[in-house]
Amino acid sequence: MAGVVNQGQFVERPAIIAVGDCVLDGLWYRGAARPPLLILPPPANQGSMQHPVLAELAWAAATSGFPTLRFDFRGVGASQGAPAGPAQRLTDAEAALRLLEENTGVARAAVASFGASAETLVALHRLHPSIAGLCFVSPTGLSTSELALLPVPVIAIMGERDGSIAPTALAAAISEACGQLEIIPAADRNFDRNLPEVGKALVRWLLQLRPP
Repeated sequence: MAGVVNQGQFVERPAIIAVGDCVLDGLWYRGAARPPLLILPPPANQGSMQHPVLAELAWAAATSGFPTLRFDFRGVGASQGAPAGPAQRLTDAEAALRLLEENTGVARAAVASFGASAETLVALHRLHPSIAGLCFVSPTGLSTSELALLPVPVIAIMGERDGSIAPTALAAAISEACGQLEIIPAADRNFDRNLPEVGKALVRWLLQLRPP
């Protein structure tokens, strides 16, 4: 039917991610910019891919031309299965990464995490060192010593009023990894204020990762 999608509009399309006997629910935007972006949701007790922070990350990346996939871990939203533990979350993230790479024909994607999915992001990079870059938004449960040793481009984005993170330790680890730390003024860990600044910081970083 003509005229359903107008020029300049962005359509988030459903994505089906197969993991063994389970099917995970996902949403993705098409785009021509590189690298594509995978967004890891928080664990089930912290939200889903519909969290405003994840929606902002996806929207900011997509409107800048980057293909973007976000999804729900098993047992969350429309994703099948029982709620996932750490091992299952890593398996789910691997399946989503494979789908994004297949859909875009690109072997090096960037990956972003929110909250306690920071640990899953580090584990995913351990298994897939070709990942182009790692973005940690409001990271919790993350070993700063391990963060400091990451050999890929890294950015951490946190709210100025996020009491769950020790900013000095995080800044030291990011500096040792030659990464970037973005502190969003007047924001808490969920960015109830200045949420668009999170998306802008992500896009600036993605633009730095573009292949020559």
